[in-house]
Amino acid sequence: MSREQQSQWEFGDLFEQKKEAPIETRKVYSVTELNRRARNLLESQLGNIWVEGEISGLRLQSSGHCYFSIKDEKGQISCALFRGTSSESRKHLKDGAMVLVHGEVTVFEARGQFQIIVRKVELQGRGALQAKFEQLKDKLNEEGLFAAERKRALPTYPARVGIVTSPTGAALRDVLHVIERRNPSLELVLVPCRVQGEGAADEIVAAVRRLNDWSYRNWDGLDLILLTRGGGSLEDLWAFNEEVLARTIAESKLPIVSAVGHEIDFMISDLVADFRAATPSAAAELITEGVFASRDFIRRTSNQLNRLANERINLAKRDLGYTIHRLGQAHPRRKLLQSCQRVDELAVQLLRLAKRGVEGGAYRLQRCQRSLELSRPDKLLAQFQSRLTWLCERLKVESANRVSASRAEFEKQHDKLRLLSPDNVLSRGYSITSDAVTGEIIRDVSKLKTGQSMTTRLTKGKVVSTIERLED
Repeated sequence: MSREQQSQWEFGDLFEQKKEAPIETRKVYSVTELNRRARNLLESQLGNIWVEGEISGLRLQSSGHCYFSIKDEKGQISCALFRGTSSESRKHLKDGAMVLVHGEVTVFEARGQFQIIVRKVELQGRGALQAKFEQLKDKLNEEGLFAAERKRALPTYPARVGIVTSPTGAALRDVLHVIERRNPSLELVLVPCRVQGEGAADEIVAAVRRLNDWSYRNWDGLDLILLTRGGGSLEDLWAFNEEVLARTIAESKLPIVSAVGHEIDFMISDLVADFRAATPSAAAELITEGVFASRDFIRRTSNQLNRLANERINLAKRDLGYTIHRLGQAHPRRKLLQSCQRVDELAVQLLRLAKRGVEGGAYRLQRCQRSLELSRPDKLLAQFQSRLTWLCERLKVESANRVSASRAEFEKQHDKLRLLSPDNVLSRGYSITSDAVTGEIIRDVSKLKTGQSMTTRLTKGKVVSTIERLED
């Protein structure tokens, strides 16, 4: 070990006397002064800035002020939006929304909190496009561009269709494939244009107007216009959400079918168009539906005509046979024979009625004779005498029966009365004691007193006594 190296036991200047350090001049701030200085520094250095982030912890106060934070992956900043700020900025405030915030960087001195006083809020990315979409949608809806009564019906059998789309897109190939399969005779007029990117909406508008002008100048012009493209993001499909395209579709003299994107994609052009198809293939099927459905009808036409012709011939044969039969029925000889047969039937019926009348008169005569026989006075008197005799005998029998029944009932009631009579009770050894003065029946010894006179009734006779002693 070299001498220059110190040993672990060498303490150096540990025990040497320390030299006095020079006295420092310290600047001490109060909390309020430090917060104010930090605030002035931030406001002077940064001032008004734009900050991008996600809204978190939104709080809406009853005073009208709003407090929230904007954050990214590594940090967050407190924000305050006061009541006087425009309502246009307030409608974008929602937890989780990506926004651009414009405001003043400052420090809230009461808590020493770094924050932004927000003056303006704008949606960022897809949210901004969605908000713009909703604004335009509400505006056009109020103007009546989406009303069902202004939409026109599509022709059932279109002969010539104009197509506005990209010549290199998959949508055009899908449309051509479906039309070739379902209606090869349909004529297509293609106006190529860009369907996404800056300036695409103007090219689509020009294409729609060009097809309308061309159809107006030709007597056998277009039947409708197909506006289509394949799927994509909202940014890719934004050309179909432009206001200028929506108004061009509404002003079109020809019916327009809009088939933009997939089934879940709804564009402003879909809402303004006369008909919306979910996909380009569905739009092609819609356009060719009338002709495609008629193909089976045409194939069935021959059989239908043969069947109708055979039915018509069979009906004619039946009418001819019916006419021949009616002519045979209307022949004079047949009518004469029918008249002769009718005369014979009437003669037989006349004889039968005459015989029935004679027999009826004889029967009525016999009845009158019997009535006269029964109405003779001697026979009536005998009948009355016989009935009087019978009534007298019945009266005797009924009287005897009534007397016997009354006697039996009397005996029955007499026996009942005898059984209930006090004399019958007294005959069995009982007696009845009553007050000698009032005649009241005595039932309770507590109502008696010594020396009181009583009358006791026996089966035969009465006993008058005076009370000497009472016992319960």
